[in-house]
Amino acid sequence: MKADTHRATPAFRARTREELTRGTFDLLVIGGGILGTSVAWTATQAGLRVAMVDAGDFAGATSSASSKLVHGGLRYLQTGNVRLVAENHRERRSLASDVAPHLVNHRPFLVPIYSDGPHSAAKMGAGVFLYSALSAFGDGMGRLLSPKQAKRLAPGLRTDGLKSVAAYSDHQMNDSRMAVMTVRAAVDAGAVVLNHAEVLGLRTTNGRVSGADLRDRVAGEEFGVDARLVLNATGPWVDHLRRMENPDAAPSVRLSKGAHLVLNTPDPWHAALTIPVDKYRVSFAVPWEGHLLLGTTDEAYEGDPADVGVVPTDVDQILSEASMGIDSSYLDRERMTYSFAGLRVLPGGPGDTSSAKRETVVSQGRGGMLSVAGGKWTTYRHIGRTVLEALRKVSSVPVGEDMADPLRTVPLPGLASPDAVTQRLIIDREPGARVDPIVARHLATHYGSLAMDLAAMVRDEPELGERIHPDGPDVWAQVVYARDHEWAVTVDDALRRRTTVTVRGLDTPEVRERTERILAG
Repeated sequence: MKADTHRATPAFRARTREELTRGTFDLLVIGGGILGTSVAWTATQAGLRVAMVDAGDFAGATSSASSKLVHGGLRYLQTGNVRLVAENHRERRSLASDVAPHLVNHRPFLVPIYSDGPHSAAKMGAGVFLYSALSAFGDGMGRLLSPKQAKRLAPGLRTDGLKSVAAYSDHQMNDSRMAVMTVRAAVDAGAVVLNHAEVLGLRTTNGRVSGADLRDRVAGEEFGVDARLVLNATGPWVDHLRRMENPDAAPSVRLSKGAHLVLNTPDPWHAALTIPVDKYRVSFAVPWEGHLLLGTTDEAYEGDPADVGVVPTDVDQILSEASMGIDSSYLDRERMTYSFAGLRVLPGGPGDTSSAKRETVVSQGRGGMLSVAGGKWTTYRHIGRTVLEALRKVSSVPVGEDMADPLRTVPLPGLASPDAVTQRLIIDREPGARVDPIVARHLATHYGSLAMDLAAMVRDEPELGERIHPDGPDVWAQVVYARDHEWAVTVDDALRRRTTVTVRGLDTPEVRERTERILAG
């Protein structure tokens, strides 16, 4: 697919709207979070003609507000869900080795065991050994470390009352970059996508949902999409769209807010902490983008999903729980560079949100619209396959007859060894004009082999190789690339979800002003 098909220019958006109105799609996916994107990617691989729209940016809400983990779920062993942990491990290792090794990175994790804590060293030692065994020891063997050994990996680890430390391995990723790359994969497979396009109403034919009327929020133009099947993958807004289909539809999900804080640290961390809060809950402290990511909260949320955000009580709770395993000097509020919150979509029912199953639920409304909700990043490809099987079983609209079996493993764009790409970026320049190793590593681990495209842009226009902010590794070529190849329309699209500028607290008024000028072309 030619590079200019990814442009977010007005002309390209107009062409996309025109393509969306052409004929009838097999599947219209409403919602460009990770659920919708995964389904669009999988269904297109199966040979369906697929459209996907989102009222905001791709992964602009919950899907870019996760804990950035690709993990088996150590805490699920507490509830005896061994099979789930094993399934998560398989998917985690597939993402890290075959699908996105340029985006999914290995990370050691430590569980501090204190004299007054909820778990014993023997119990946690056995737990991390079983956890490692369920991944066939692919990342080594879970073991116990001394406090001194652990302190070298996590300089801020609180050692007062620390008896031992259990160590195991998991993975992490930049969720926004994973989402954008998955959207690119779906488009490369044939999907037609448009962000910042809100649904005004659903189209019906003989009582069945057969498409949607939309408005391009950028251009203000209204248009319509016809489809044999419509999938509601709007996350926290899933019931809002269900009520467009059926005003009497009962609530199908409940929401749980998860807040996170991002802090600067005086020393680099080489391992993450999984801090037991009680027998079942944990708090994470994860090295991420040169900072420390703390979280998360888990509380019922009943407000407007568009209004979710971090409030002072969230900050108090996160810092308080982090202090159970981190020295207070690392938790100074002055170190905070950013905070964010997202909403987990959980099956409806009684009980606390913290004990609710993180399962994917697929349902069908009276107008035939399918709705999908729930799930987690680690198993997002599995969710796409699950929904694809549901599509095969819709007898009233037999799209299954037109579907092929998609390949089990398809890599995301940019598949490459980050180390190899880093090396190429550093040496593949004119003498005296080499890329800063920190910038090279940053580009390699966020774009994979596509980083070479950014390097070519810098060769043509050297000023694009300048850092957006001197305290961060992002360069201006990334903003241009986000505009031309990754559908970035707004400043937040570019600075928060295509680069790491906002997360690092570096989106100054001057940076935002220049970004806006670049996005305007």
